[in-house]
Amino acid sequence: MMNQKILEILEYGQITQRLAEEAITGPAKNQALNLVPETDPIKVQAALTETKALADLIRVKGQLPLTDFHDAAPALKRLKVHADLNAKELGNILLIFALAKESSDFIEEAGEENANLDFSAIDFLLEDLVLPDDLYRRLKTSLTYDGEVLDTASAALASLRHDRLANETEIKEKMNAYTRGKMSQYLSEAVVTIRDDRYVIPVKQEYRYKFGGVVHDQSASGQTLFVEPEAILVLNNRLQNLLAEERQEIHRILHELSLAAGEEWEAIQLVAGALSQLDFLSAKAKLAKKMRASQPAITTDQSVKLLAARHPLIDPKKVVANDICLGQDFDTVLITGPNTGGKTITLKTLGLLSLMAQSGLFIPAAEGSQVAIFDQIFADIGDEQSIEQSLSTFSSHITDIVAIMKKVTSKSLVLIDEIGAGTDPEEGASLAISILDFFRKKQAKIMVTTHYPELKLYGYSRERTTNASMEFDMKTLSPTYRLQMGIPGHSNAFAIARRLGMREDVVLDAEKLMSDDDSDINHMIDELNKQTKLATENRQKLQSSLDRAKNLEKQLRDALDIYNQRAQKQLDFAQERANEIVAKKRKKADKIIADLEEARKNGANIKENQLMDAKGEFNQLAKQEANLAKNKVLQKEKKRHHVAVGDKVKVLSYGQTGTVTKKLGDHEYEVALGRIKLKVSDRDIDKLAASGDGRGKVRATSASRSSRARSQLDLRGQRYEEAMINLDRYFDTILLSGLSTVTIVHGIGTGAIRQGVQQYLKRNKHVKSFAYAPANEGGTGATIVTLK
Repeated sequence: MMNQKILEILEYGQITQRLAEEAITGPAKNQALNLVPETDPIKVQAALTETKALADLIRVKGQLPLTDFHDAAPALKRLKVHADLNAKELGNILLIFALAKESSDFIEEAGEENANLDFSAIDFLLEDLVLPDDLYRRLKTSLTYDGEVLDTASAALASLRHDRLANETEIKEKMNAYTRGKMSQYLSEAVVTIRDDRYVIPVKQEYRYKFGGVVHDQSASGQTLFVEPEAILVLNNRLQNLLAEERQEIHRILHELSLAAGEEWEAIQLVAGALSQLDFLSAKAKLAKKMRASQPAITTDQSVKLLAARHPLIDPKKVVANDICLGQDFDTVLITGPNTGGKTITLKTLGLLSLMAQSGLFIPAAEGSQVAIFDQIFADIGDEQSIEQSLSTFSSHITDIVAIMKKVTSKSLVLIDEIGAGTDPEEGASLAISILDFFRKKQAKIMVTTHYPELKLYGYSRERTTNASMEFDMKTLSPTYRLQMGIPGHSNAFAIARRLGMREDVVLDAEKLMSDDDSDINHMIDELNKQTKLATENRQKLQSSLDRAKNLEKQLRDALDIYNQRAQKQLDFAQERANEIVAKKRKKADKIIADLEEARKNGANIKENQLMDAKGEFNQLAKQEANLAKNKVLQKEKKRHHVAVGDKVKVLSYGQTGTVTKKLGDHEYEVALGRIKLKVSDRDIDKLAASGDGRGKVRATSASRSSRARSQLDLRGQRYEEAMINLDRYFDTILLSGLSTVTIVHGIGTGAIRQGVQQYLKRNKHVKSFAYAPANEGGTGATIVTLK
């Protein structure tokens, strides 16, 4: 169990409060408020996977069809001892059943509509949502969700209510005769009201004997009496009898329903529990969406890699995202520099995001982030921004650190703000170094802040230890809150003094008073800051150029697709027109021949001028057909359509030359390109002229291959189906290129594309082996493939 103090220091309660606000049902809100981090990696992974299932569900289908319902626990306790439930309690059980059915159907539909999504993590909850059908049917015909007993609950109840309504109608008709007729003059107000469950009229005091009957009440002044007229007495008595019988029948119905519910109390408990748990997981997913959070991976070596991590309790418009790494190349990080700039927030961000992940919550960081499962997180973080440090403050910090030293293990995370502060600087620095050495021997993961310059050298002189600092903008004299790993910080006092108008001679004298070592360290830090800033700017420029290049590539691809479509339409049109022209001329030629033959059969003497005219028409037809034969578009189409097995062809989409091995249909062929056999359309091939030795003339296509083949394929940001199609096309290209090793970048994300890539690689007979990339080259976000 995580210690309570760290939850308070890091304000973990604000996270659970926000989580509770996202829950709909009372039980789920209570579960959210009582959520605590787990220390078992298996439980943490299961909780994160459950959260992911609901996050995927909300993303593709929307929120679960849930409304609030009362906790069923009190009612279940009464059912266990065979006590009857009231109508509201039974109506609440009916509501739970209805919500369970709607939610189960909702999730099932989402799974059918999105086969690539995995909801197996919540299968155990769906199994608990199975309803006792007979009880559900009886409740549904007997009650409303609010606990109103329906007429359909029993035939006797329906009959009683019918009689009661008829009786009430008769009473109202007779009472209306008093309020609307000449007797109304004796009333203080022409209305009918109820006293003691009986219908009465308000009669003026002086006319009390005009109606006879019974006086049930009087006004405060005594001037009005509420009288039940004698003519209504019998009807009111019958109404009371019918109401009593109705109450008795309702009591009987509720008793029978309670008996039936008692036999199914275990099923009710399971359904209510599963529904509350689904609401709780849905709250986790909704909170993740609001925080723009992602699912972190869990490391096995206690290392942490938070990418673009943001503190969740700071205004999203103001918070600065930082990469925070610990446990891979170094186990100890010393953040040095002045007491401004966000050092403390960096400590809290690391601690709070770790607590959130261990609670099964997504964290406000970029995809690809990794977290460790710590047995304990210890922190000594207080308000150390005061100029005066009292002995009591120092004593308090030392007391906290002593307590941490007694409990720390190799699986702990230690966060200390301003280590060694509150005493003499030299003694404080020495004590801080000794404390850090102790924690390092325990092999804990450590992140501390300090303003002691002596600890900057500690970050360089100890193994698996590094310095860090918060960037400071000298132009605006304000912190940027950006974490700089590997670079220690310094106070910038001299530079700030100059910017604020301090006399130069005073600043120079102050610089002379500094030791040579301190001066050298500050110069080194300044140089590192410049280099880091320059590297960051260059990286941003390169990224911007890369983004523009990718955008341009997409535009060119789209334009090429549009061009190819238009060209294809032109070719189709040209072919149709050519066919029409040839058909017309052939028809005309047949007519000329038929006319001549007919004339000969009839023994007609064909004159010379007729033969010359016919010959002229034939010559003209031949000339037009010759022109058509020279048409390059038609020649190209003709070459494509006169392809036989064994012909050498060029596959246009790959720029490769191969041999036709099989005709698959009227417009499809199988073409062998080296070891690869492709299924291609006749629109995608050009027949090559045969050379003197009978073989197709083959031109070198290495330039084409090299231009098409890339050693890396990036599938991030694509839909699953699109990614699988692009992966298949990519393999067709690289198998022709001669590459032996390629990298498939799929990212971590939901894992669907990563799984799809690995399944494809397993089935591909050209793949020799594949494995995840090294941690510094993408880790589980990329797969390196070795080809045969």
